[in-house]
Amino acid sequence: MEPPVRYAVEGAVGTITLDRPDSRNRLDAEGMVALLRSLHDSAEDDAVRVVVLTATGSTFCAGADLAAASSGEGFAGSGPQALVDVLTAMLDHPKPIVARVQGHVAGGGNGLVAAADIAVAAADARFAFSEVRVGVAPAVISVACLQVMHRRDAQELLLTGQRVDADRARRAGLLTAVVPADELDDAVSGFVASLLMGGPQALSRTKDLLRRVPAMDRPVAFAWAAELSAEAFSSQEAREGMTAFLERRPPAWAPPE
Repeated sequence: MEPPVRYAVEGAVGTITLDRPDSRNRLDAEGMVALLRSLHDSAEDDAVRVVVLTATGSTFCAGADLAAASSGEGFAGSGPQALVDVLTAMLDHPKPIVARVQGHVAGGGNGLVAAADIAVAAADARFAFSEVRVGVAPAVISVACLQVMHRRDAQELLLTGQRVDADRARRAGLLTAVVPADELDDAVSGFVASLLMGGPQALSRTKDLLRRVPAMDRPVAFAWAAELSAEAFSSQEAREGMTAFLERRPPAWAPPE
């Protein structure tokens, strides 16, 4: 049997592909283990500076494996913690993650989209927080989704389970951009190229800021940010970046120190 998740590195980009289109890339135990392994591999590889998460088939991710869950296995057992581990690995990943959403998204798949730093979807993709319609709650994914979605949109979409188009998901805050399906690869490549222009440590530090500052009290945030800023300005990467700017040349980014 083919693996449920493929991981490949080309240049500075690590691509993680959910690859069980026959099961609509549902989140089963084997798939989440493989996805978590790929996230860890990309985090630890200094050659990888940006991660792209995508899928094959007409569905990006249909969420939990309901067949297993209904029999008392899967999400009814270890599934919630496995999904926590995957989303935590995405949210705490030291490198930017771009979700290339080529197809439909339901249930837990929305958590993968929300946990990415940038999410680009094909215009014909559809989104549904379908949990309430099968008698469960979007519990684990709410931690990631409520960080990016607007409150009123979240209340409507999570409570109704209504299926909406990609543009509605973008207006709700779940997506960064929506493009025609035949322009998806170009749009993702554009975001990747922009990210690769930033210093590896600078991107990692900025992800730290985005993650931690909103949860801090203002004095604590200023103190921590000032310390981080001093550390960044004194780094070899910053010296190279500022020198390159003054010399009007592209910086030669080195692997993390």
